[in-house]
Amino acid sequence: MQAQVHDRITVLAPNIDHRNRDGEILEVRGPDGAPPYLVRWSDSGHEGLFFPGPDAVIHPGEPV
Repeated sequence: MQAQVHDRITVLAPNIDHRNRDGEILEVRGPDGAPPYLVRWSDSGHEGLFFPGPDAVIHPGEPV
């Protein structure tokens, strides 16, 4: 998985009782766009280091 700053990341819900989680990638800490990522989650505004699993999808952000 590779990402850039300002890309969006979505973590798919494990079942219908939960919601997908979405956030903005603020910083890429791995080499060549690899995880971990510093993410600001849209549901809480919390920022945290995230190591995505197979349930995560990267969406290209808008160019700055």
